[in-house]
Amino acid sequence: MDNNINVKIIDAAKEKKSSPQKTIGSMIYVRSVAGFFTSLRQRLNWLLMLGFFLLPWIPYGERQAILFDLAEQKFHIFGLVIWPQDLVLLAALLMIAAYALFLVTTFIGRVWCGYTCPQTIWTFIFIWVEEKIEGKFNKRKKLDQQPWTVDKIWKKSLKHVIWLAISLITALTFMAFFVPVKELYIDFFTFNADGLVVFWTLFFTFCTYGNAGWMREIMCLHMCPYARFQSAMFDKDTFTVAYDNKRGESRGPRSRKKDPKELGLGDCIDCNLCVQVCPTGIDIRDGLQYECINCGACVDACDDVMVKMGYEKNLISYTTENQLEGKKTHIVRSKLLGYGAVLAVMVIVFVYFLISIQPMKLDIIRDRNQLYRISSEGMVENVYTLKLLNKTEQPLTYNLTFRGLETFEWLGPQSVDVKAGEVYVLPMSISTDPYNLTKKVVKVSFVAEATLNDGTIISIAESSRFYNQL
Repeated sequence: MDNNINVKIIDAAKEKKSSPQKTIGSMIYVRSVAGFFTSLRQRLNWLLMLGFFLLPWIPYGERQAILFDLAEQKFHIFGLVIWPQDLVLLAALLMIAAYALFLVTTFIGRVWCGYTCPQTIWTFIFIWVEEKIEGKFNKRKKLDQQPWTVDKIWKKSLKHVIWLAISLITALTFMAFFVPVKELYIDFFTFNADGLVVFWTLFFTFCTYGNAGWMREIMCLHMCPYARFQSAMFDKDTFTVAYDNKRGESRGPRSRKKDPKELGLGDCIDCNLCVQVCPTGIDIRDGLQYECINCGACVDACDDVMVKMGYEKNLISYTTENQLEGKKTHIVRSKLLGYGAVLAVMVIVFVYFLISIQPMKLDIIRDRNQLYRISSEGMVENVYTLKLLNKTEQPLTYNLTFRGLETFEWLGPQSVDVKAGEVYVLPMSISTDPYNLTKKVVKVSFVAEATLNDGTIISIAESSRFYNQL
């Protein structure tokens, strides 16, 4: 059975007639709305914003809790230090995010876009500032149509100054994940910051200002790739914002005292509030559209109208194609289970690599020029290069041992001091009497051991081979 959503052909003339845009040129004037989904989105947005702005200020020991130090090539996440050698964790984390997005989209549509996408969050913040200064959507529209006056210049100037201030704080907060936060703010506002830091701060400032203040829905409609491939994850059991066409049509205005059935009308009174509150300027009544970000603003606007008219809610609601057609919605289905299974596997892989992180790393490189050599005393000698990485934040003394041969001679230092974050390269060799060897190739291992400041002993072993002349 085909579970894909059928394509709906929209009459362009009808669409233009039924969906008057609230625009001058390309500007969309979004009307404010109150309701359950708007309240849910606003609270979630505040929570995410607080997390974003406060995380760089959380201290951990002598540094901030989260710091991605690109200069030192290490990521600090509370007590965890991730080095470039551990970037498989980043790959696993990105795959987890991708499959989590696929899973959520398959189940409930583009809620990521409507509730948690930074573009959406900052756009609504900028619209809120705009509304506080210039007034409701109709006043903003009227103000833009007016000639330039002192009042208009003052309001526009104040709005853009606040937009730029929010953008600058946003950019500084983002940079604070890569540069120590206290040093960043002090140096930036005293004009002592590094030129590269200043460049990226200003770059992200104007990106935020342009995206949330000017481009807004253009980012969602024309630049975000997610809107383009989301349809591959949708099916007839995907919950998404939709208009109940059977119940709403034929639409038209009427008195609250009139029975719509007597007038030959559906429940939709054609008030166009669902269009006026949409941040991307679409008419949800025209069917499923890739521009819809599932923010639920039209649901709240329509429910409010239905209550005032004395009608049942959910003319516009989070529903499925099957439910609109009077069929059963299948929550558990193969596509959802597939995404869930892959997501679970990636989480297990991520946790495995996370708990497998060692505070030290030992790499063994054999001499590439020759497998072995015979010394003047007739001893078989293998040359190795040991690379010791101290992944802790304290200097350590590494004691080195060798295993695999009963008798051998270590040529080189067996105790070395390695600074925090340093890679120590140690050329050395192992020699032994060939008469003690019975195989041409012997499996051996090197062991590095160190003691942390708190007395904890850490060690790591890496295997290699010892070659003989047999």
